Amino acid sequence: MQTARQLKDILRRIDRKGYKAYKQLEGTFNFNGFTLFVDHVQGDPYAAPSALRARIELLKTSIPKRALDNGERTLATEDFLTRLFAFNCGKICKGIRGTGTSGLISIQKTGQEILKRSSVVLNNEYLEFRCYASLPARGRTILGPIAESMLISELPDIIKLSSNFDSSITNRLTLHADIYEDYCALKSSLNSHGLVAFIPDGAILPRKSGINEQPLKHSDGPVVPFRSPETLKVTIQAPNKGPVSGMGIPRGVTVIAGGGFHGKSTLLNAIQKGVYGHLPLDGRELVATAGDAVKIRAEDGRAIQDVNISPFIRDLPFGKGTRSFSTENASGSTSQAANIMEALEAGTSLLLIDEDTSATNFMIRDDKMKAIVRKEPITPLIDVIRSMYEDHGISTILVTGGAGDYFNVADTVILMEDYLPEEITEKARTTLKNAEIPFRADPASLKRSITLPSPMKGNKEKFAAKGHASLQIGHTFVDISALEQIAEVNQTECIAFLLKQYNDAMASASEPMASLVERIFQRFISSGFRNIKRGNLAVPRKQEIMFTINRTRGIRTSKKEVMGETVMSDG
Repeated sequence: MQTARQLKDILRRIDRKGYKAYKQLEGTFNFNGFTLFVDHVQGDPYAAPSALRARIELLKTSIPKRALDNGERTLATEDFLTRLFAFNCGKICKGIRGTGTSGLISIQKTGQEILKRSSVVLNNEYLEFRCYASLPARGRTILGPIAESMLISELPDIIKLSSNFDSSITNRLTLHADIYEDYCALKSSLNSHGLVAFIPDGAILPRKSGINEQPLKHSDGPVVPFRSPETLKVTIQAPNKGPVSGMGIPRGVTVIAGGGFHGKSTLLNAIQKGVYGHLPLDGRELVATAGDAVKIRAEDGRAIQDVNISPFIRDLPFGKGTRSFSTENASGSTSQAANIMEALEAGTSLLLIDEDTSATNFMIRDDKMKAIVRKEPITPLIDVIRSMYEDHGISTILVTGGAGDYFNVADTVILMEDYLPEEITEKARTTLKNAEIPFRADPASLKRSITLPSPMKGNKEKFAAKGHASLQIGHTFVDISALEQIAEVNQTECIAFLLKQYNDAMASASEPMASLVERIFQRFISSGFRNIKRGNLAVPRKQEIMFTINRTRGIRTSKKEVMGETVMSDG
């Protein structure tokens, strides 16, 4: 191990040399109060920034003992410290000073969700920040004095402010952990209360815009705090806040109705994001949803490989089968059918569906259309939705503004008016009942063994995130823009990381995708980030890992587990 003084000497020695000389920085350096690990040095000023780790003994930090009381509080503290480090970077780092992003010190970017992140590791021994430094240059000539300022002055100040702080920061950290612990308690209590989702009274559900997930404020326009109808009001005990009252959505089929711009989709969006905790004062911080809930939508053009969609679509023209359906260009109805079947394969207990992003012919077919169209291969969702719950335990929350026939198959109907809910189940029902069809999912078809396409790009494997909504596997690009419950690009980075492990495991073991992903995922989350040096990862759900695999063009499936024919095109 070298000293901080030796690091300074190296920087002065390589000043004005070619950029490759920065490689001499790789190693370990002992500073006053922390140890700096330089794990990777970038190859040029335009490359991804250099990866650093700063480790501080826990006893030398201001972190309260209660932060380590349980896994929930530890996770929330790590998330808070990531945000604090990022704030201090903006406060202390002097910004870009040279070519590319030269001079920047950064850490994983965060959104409104509280997530398990690799950017901070906290345990009983130490606190570790995984951060990045864009080592400065003009062209490809090292700017030694600026690098010295970054690593010898700015970085230590950022680390000190982020690990040794005053009581005001400690209070904010405690609130952050309290809120997340309460959210986890509410979420874990859903099942015992017979619920699939909970929205607390006083919650602020609207967001600033479609591209800004921060809460709407009174300065942005009228803000209506959420208020539960009395008939759906429940009270759940939280460890810090105490009793929390709000609207509980029970298991079964729930329809959310209302006119345009009255808050239907806003409520559903809050529910779908309720699989994650949120920041204090986010407005949605105590909205809790079953952790395996999956948003379902039509996804025109996606690839499908050997999915049994026969519960929804069968008897295609020319005798094409749908028990092992494949296409490179799915229609709205076939993609939505496949998305539901893949969600069942991933083990969901709750489907979230918005009429506005669904295929109309998949959702419903009225009596006039039934009378005219004699050869209809699609069994609409409305015909099997009750069987999905009563026979398979799959609940659904459905938003609709025009398909009133769903009232007849609903257990609960909620009317949204002026962003406030009213429970109108009895009022919405009529004496007319839809002819229900049993939902039959072949268990074998939900146990597909899937092999990824070759990850080789040249002589190296390539598993990489390409922004929030795309990944690259070898020469194959995977579009995951329709996976609305991926909250951050850091989760996409983690999916790419886990797909590498999945691909390695498939080389030695042929087992169903669902069980292999489960095994890899559980091993990953149980080991934590202590032995993983990367600081740009945030834990996704196993569902999004499986859905990414399913959207990868060129995957191969085992025919042993799937019955029937393979349809090679989607007509």
